[in-house]
Amino acid sequence: MSKKRHVTVAVPILLGIIAAGILLFSGPMAEARNIKVGVIDAYTGPAAVFAKDALNGFKLAVDEINKEGLLGGKIEFTTRDTKFKVDIGLNVAKELVMNEKVDLLVGTINSGVALAVSDAVSKKEKVPLIVWISKSENITVKNGHRYVFSTADNTAQAGKVGAVALAKKPYAKYYIAGDDYAYGHDLAISIWNNLKALKPQVEKVGESWWKLGEPDLMPYLTTIMAAKPDAVIFCTGGQSMANVLKAVKTTGMLQKIPVYVHTATDHAVLKPLGADAPEGVMGTMHYHFYYPEIPENKAFVQAFEKAYKEPPGFPAFNAYVTGLLIKEGFKKAGAIDREKFVDALEGLKISTPIGKLEMRACDHQMVYPMFLGSTKMDPGKGYAISSGIVTLPGEDILPTCDEVKKARGQ
Repeated sequence: MSKKRHVTVAVPILLGIIAAGILLFSGPMAEARNIKVGVIDAYTGPAAVFAKDALNGFKLAVDEINKEGLLGGKIEFTTRDTKFKVDIGLNVAKELVMNEKVDLLVGTINSGVALAVSDAVSKKEKVPLIVWISKSENITVKNGHRYVFSTADNTAQAGKVGAVALAKKPYAKYYIAGDDYAYGHDLAISIWNNLKALKPQVEKVGESWWKLGEPDLMPYLTTIMAAKPDAVIFCTGGQSMANVLKAVKTTGMLQKIPVYVHTATDHAVLKPLGADAPEGVMGTMHYHFYYPEIPENKAFVQAFEKAYKEPPGFPAFNAYVTGLLIKEGFKKAGAIDREKFVDALEGLKISTPIGKLEMRACDHQMVYPMFLGSTKMDPGKGYAISSGIVTLPGEDILPTCDEVKKARGQ
C-alpha cells in the first residue's frame, strides 16, 4: 500500500515539473518579434531626391518581405533626417540605437555621415550598419570593420571603371573638379591613381573644388576652359551632378571638351533635366531601370512604378537590395541576433533584379558589375538615357582582398 501511494504522489509532481519546464521554455524565448531597422538619411535639402528614392526602394522590399513574414515576425523601420550634416547624423543614429533599440541601421547618402556613424556608433556599439548610397571607398576599405557593410558602389569601383574607360581615349591632359567633401576627393584620387597606372603619360593640368550645393559654377568652368585640357573629370554627388550637366551644356563647354562624370547616366540625375540634359557625357553606373533587359529587372521596375508612379533610380535599387540582404541574412542567421546576422552576411549571395550578387566577406562590399555608357536623348521618354552600354564585371573593378588588408594595415 505504501509503495503505491508514493507512485501516485510522484506522478503528478513529475508532470507538474515537466509542464513548468515547457511553459518556461516556450515563453519569451520562443516568442517571435519584429526586426527593428533604423533608417538615417538626408530627407531635407538638395540630396533629398536621392534619399527619398532609396526609401521608396526599401519600402517596396519591406512590403514584399512582410507579406510572408520573417522569423515569425516582420520588419519594421523608423526614419530619421540627417539633414546632410555629420553631427545630426551621429545624434539620430545614437538615438535610434539607445532609445529605439533598433537591431541595425541602414541609409546615408553623405559619406561623411556614413564614416562618422560607422566609427562612433556601429563599431563602438556593435550594431550592424548597411550603407546604401554613400560611396567613399574608405567606408569598407581603409575604415572598414566587422559591423559595417555597403550595398552602394564605391569610389574604388568608380575610379577603376572610369580609368579603364578614359585610358582607351586619346586624351593626355586632364582637369579634375568637383564637390569639396569626402566623396568628391576620394573619387578623384581613385580615378587619377588608376588612370596613371593604366596610362602613365597622362598629365593633370589643374584642379578646382567648390562647396557642396554651389549654385554658380561659371567661374570654375571658365578656369577649366582656360587651362585647355583634353578632357575634364567631374567628381560630384547629389544635386551638383545636375548643376554640372546643365552648366557644361549651356556654356558650350561640352562642345569643346569631353566630359566624364560617374553616375552622369543615372535616371535620378537625367530625368529632372528633361530636354535640357546634354548628350555625349561619359558616365558609369551599376544600375539602370532599362538595363539589363531581364525578367527580374522588368518585374522590379513594374512593381516600383506601380507603387510610386515613376521608375527607380540607383538609390531605390540599392535600398531594395539592402532589404533583400536583410531578409536573407536573418533567414540564414535563424535568429534576431546581431552577431549571427553579421556572420550570415559575410559571403552571402542573393538574387536581385540584375542577377546574383555577393556581399564580399573580406570587406563587406556588395560586388556589382558596372555599366559604362554616354548620355543620349530618348525621344520616346523625353529625357536622356545611357547609350552604347559596356558591362565590366564587379570582381574586375574592386580592390583585391589583399589590397583591402594592406589599406587597413593588416
